[in-house]
Amino acid sequence: MRNSTSVEQAIDDLAHRYLQHARGGPLRVRLTEFVVFGLKQAWACVFGAALLAVIIAVRLWYPHDASLARNDFLTIAAVVIQILMISFKLETLRELRVILLFHAVGTVMELFKTDVGSWSYEAEGFLRIGGVPLFSGFMYAAVGSYMVRVFRLFDLHFDRYPWRWITAIVAAGIYVNFFSHHYILDARWVLLAAVVLVYGRCVMHFRVFRKRFRMPILVSFLLVALFIWFAENIGTWSHAWLYPNQLKGWQAVSIDKLLAWFLLMIISVVLVAWVYKPEPPLGRSPDDTQTPDATQIRGGHADISVARPPE
Repeated sequence: MRNSTSVEQAIDDLAHRYLQHARGGPLRVRLTEFVVFGLKQAWACVFGAALLAVIIAVRLWYPHDASLARNDFLTIAAVVIQILMISFKLETLRELRVILLFHAVGTVMELFKTDVGSWSYEAEGFLRIGGVPLFSGFMYAAVGSYMVRVFRLFDLHFDRYPWRWITAIVAAGIYVNFFSHHYILDARWVLLAAVVLVYGRCVMHFRVFRKRFRMPILVSFLLVALFIWFAENIGTWSHAWLYPNQLKGWQAVSIDKLLAWFLLMIISVVLVAWVYKPEPPLGRSPDDTQTPDATQIRGGHADISVARPPE
């Protein structure tokens, strides 16, 4: 795996030794690819999954009369998870810089959004800035952790990836709109159109186990946004934060939030792209705009060895 940590490389080598001699028909081959895909996705989500598990556990079992406020406990737990990720070489220090940037970007947004009443936290504990507990930034960091890890685990390459300066302009517009739409016209639909225009021709290539596959990058954005929406429902059910319509009783987060998450994916991708420069598929130049044929993508062995959206 490209730029993998030592632990991840050891796991990958072990899996290849176990599976490379596996025999069977086409069905078994497809099943192997599917299982490996699920395991890699789970591995990429380890930070967010661990944080979400702590949030659920706190909701179910944390004592109401505990001397340490629940939000403070969540913040300490998030810090411990991050330290363990680095200590056990599940993330690199290079990636940690991007994750901390996610943390900062998310915390600034949290301070503004809670101030205008988009959502709220219980006013408890000492580890907070105003009404925002510090663990909230780690939910954005969990998204960042997933993004940088999935880039490595699936050895992502891109056909027709847009110029990074253009993606940065679109991402900046999205971020500003998350704040400005409270005071002026909401431009999210215009920004969505810009995203489709900029990324519409881009195709993502990824390796699962033996084979490489491809997917329109916009589809991948939507799928990630959908899974984060599911996680957000678990987070609000756990009362980690609440939207105004949930204060009198929990209800599912509006499906409209998918658009916010979809747009937030653009910011996430742009941040990660400044650490891992998007490269074209192997054997292709960055300026090559031809579509690879099916044998390049599907056949043969590979050629290489919880947060919330703004309203």
